[in-house]
Amino acid sequence: MMNRRKMIWSSLGLGSVAALAGFGAVASVAHARDLKPYTLSGRALGTKVSLLVLHTDADKAQAALADALAEVQGVDAVMTLYHDSQLVALNRDGELFRPDARLLEVLRYSQELADRTNGAFDVTVQPLWDAFVQAKAQGGLPTDETVRNAGARVGWRDLDVSDEAVRLRRPGMAVTLNGVAQGYAADRALSAVRRHGIEHALIDAGEFDTLGRKQQEKPWVLGVQNPRNAEALSARLAVDGRALATSGDYETYFTPDFVNHHIFDPATGHSPTELASTSVLAPTALQADGLSTAFMVLGAERALALAATLPGVDALLIGKNGQTWQTPGLPALTA
Repeated sequence: MMNRRKMIWSSLGLGSVAALAGFGAVASVAHARDLKPYTLSGRALGTKVSLLVLHTDADKAQAALADALAEVQGVDAVMTLYHDSQLVALNRDGELFRPDARLLEVLRYSQELADRTNGAFDVTVQPLWDAFVQAKAQGGLPTDETVRNAGARVGWRDLDVSDEAVRLRRPGMAVTLNGVAQGYAADRALSAVRRHGIEHALIDAGEFDTLGRKQQEKPWVLGVQNPRNAEALSARLAVDGRALATSGDYETYFTPDFVNHHIFDPATGHSPTELASTSVLAPTALQADGLSTAFMVLGAERALALAATLPGVDALLIGKNGQTWQTPGLPALTA
């Protein structure tokens, strides 16, 4: 599956973490302790990765950034679909022996989320993506028969995961981790900067992870793009130590009305019809990433019901008609 980069803008409406380095609001983060901003960027999992840490020691900050980027690129090496990886090998061969521990962690979480959502979240939807991409290349949408045939090769229960091997039970099945890999990579990067003693950081690996604060007594603030206006925000969220992920119908789509896009409902083989975007705050970026995709498929009522059962999870949901829903604990600011 191609990149489905979430259009969440970083604090103050800037488009990249790196752009914050010279911005006074960030530079003033800790005047009393002489913390300074340090940044590093790269590419992984089909998207730009931007990392920012605040520290008093340049060498320590730069070492933390280098390790964080290496963690993200390590996830890319195992889980990308853009070049040879263990995931590519699994899809090609139908089985993978001696899977990487990181791949196992992400697949096991994905299977747990599939079970919790009754299959609304399903990493085996790659055949549907392939069907729509191939049809778009020919100037249209896949036929109903093509969608049915692709959907017949989707099913999370036919993905076997063990320490020894990962197997796809049926021919033609394929896995995409675009709904979880970026979040997992952000978590790995955050763990890396923590190991270096960093107390304040903003990680953008396609999903956002935060540590500490951007200013004394002021949290990191991230913006959620209006799904129908790329130059406007629907909300600004004070990220209180949690991770943030957004899924939407507007970043990768097959028809200009956003009816057909990169997120698929495994039950129908087509894109879900109610929501334009879902933003999720969760204790980890892996959770936020997976849940933002699942909530798109579940729709507002079932998504909010599920969020209410999950500790530390809040959500902002925006319908295709502009209606909004949010959980009671969402730390929203004025857009």
